[in-house]
Amino acid sequence: MLNYHFVEEQKVSSPALIYYKDIILSNSRKAVEQAHGAKHLWPHVKTHKSRNLTNLLASLGITHFKCATIAEAEMTARTDAQHILLAYPLVGPNIGRFLELIHAYPDKTFYASGDDLEMLSVLGSAASRQAVRVNCLIDVNPKMNRTGVPFENIMNFYRSAAQLNGLNICGLHCYDGNRHEKSYSLREKHVMETIKHLNHVRTSLDYSGLSCKYLIVGGSPTFPCYASNMENVFFSPGTVFVYDAGYREQFPDLPYEPGAAILSRVVSHPAKGFFTLDAGYKAISAEQHLRGILPSLPHASEAFQSEEHWTFRMDDGFERERPDIGQIVYILPWHICPTTALYDNVQVVSGGKLTETWKVTARNRRLTF
Repeated sequence: MLNYHFVEEQKVSSPALIYYKDIILSNSRKAVEQAHGAKHLWPHVKTHKSRNLTNLLASLGITHFKCATIAEAEMTARTDAQHILLAYPLVGPNIGRFLELIHAYPDKTFYASGDDLEMLSVLGSAASRQAVRVNCLIDVNPKMNRTGVPFENIMNFYRSAAQLNGLNICGLHCYDGNRHEKSYSLREKHVMETIKHLNHVRTSLDYSGLSCKYLIVGGSPTFPCYASNMENVFFSPGTVFVYDAGYREQFPDLPYEPGAAILSRVVSHPAKGFFTLDAGYKAISAEQHLRGILPSLPHASEAFQSEEHWTFRMDDGFERERPDIGQIVYILPWHICPTTALYDNVQVVSGGKLTETWKVTARNRRLTF
């Protein structure tokens, strides 16, 4: 079991989110290796929303990054990143905000994505009025049914989108977040079906004279499957760099370790065998039934959680292992992405010592634009 304690922990107010830089660097190098080189990665910044971590990844040779919000795209533009994809449909005022961002950072290459011809036409018209031509990827729906164009409609859609003014349709984006198979072989079986569709589409586009320069595929669980079976594509994991307890449990084949923990303290012993931490659902993502694990207390079971409290009960026979009031207890978040978004800053530990504080730059929906 990894040791999440560090020298200065008693001086840190709780609850606090801690990033372990050595683990994050190790995870990042493993991702580069799995992708067969940094030039094949187009990772998502949603997990950390941090300029510091984006620059850390850029120092490993990664130049392409993916975002979900305008704020994340602006944050990424302030780093050493060169290519920035907003992998989220642009509608309403966000169209104007995105164009402002393009004008503000002319040294960066931006990409939009979309799956609706009417909205892409609005984007293209707005870009034309500003004498801008927006790079755009067509979003593919790999039967996840969140966003995207179904495989059977991509050719006609791509052809129509390529005729819109103000847009440079230059590829496909395919995120299969619906692949949760614990078995790698079963996950790969489903991915191979997606690869078959994508290869057919790419070949058909080339045959029709339509440019498909970029093909971005996969998330954290599936990108190794694509990396083993596809060439000339980009892979877009997000969680693997920081990682969490949920992915470690769900995908045992992935070679990563949780690089973040919440430092909490015991604040009460409300009844025999019970203890309460200062880490309610304002301190850890609560959108899933299992929110986090206590690696040092395997015999503690969750009783309930509220806004600022998380109460546990020691299992029968283990009451003597109950932690003392004031004792530090580390929690490994089940889902690190929305957990990070709950904090303004993360404390960064390296070599067992607190070394830096990183701002969660794009935690808010709006920075400048």
